[in-house]
Amino acid sequence: MSDYSIRPGGSLKLKGAVVDGGITKKKKKKSKSSKSDSDRARERERIKELVEQDEAQLVVPSGSNAGSGRNSPATTSSRKTDAERRFEEIQRERLAQRVAKLANKTHKDRVNEFNTHLELLSEHHDIPKVGPG
Repeated sequence: MSDYSIRPGGSLKLKGAVVDGGITKKKKKKSKSSKSDSDRARERERIKELVEQDEAQLVVPSGSNAGSGRNSPATTSSRKTDAERRFEEIQRERLAQRVAKLANKTHKDRVNEFNTHLELLSEHHDIPKVGPG
């Protein structure tokens, strides 16, 4: 008698099978929301009206400024303090310097600089060999 000659009897019981008292799958109940479709439609219309009113208040009259719209430079700069304006100006200058510095280097220079940086790192950063060979 081998180990494979003994096997348990009976068939698998699958979910959803109704044959001979199998395991039946429970059905989920749908949750009923408190608001009806008409209430939701009214709510959407009211929100759209509020958004349109807000946009109408933010738009600058066309005769006073060349740029019109929400993000025009004149409307944003009038709300900023002197310190904020100076900060943004310095940020722009630093960005321009960084771009000019990167534009002067060739790809070969960047690769050489990166290799020297890697050589200066300690062995702690080296990737250890794993496995034979």
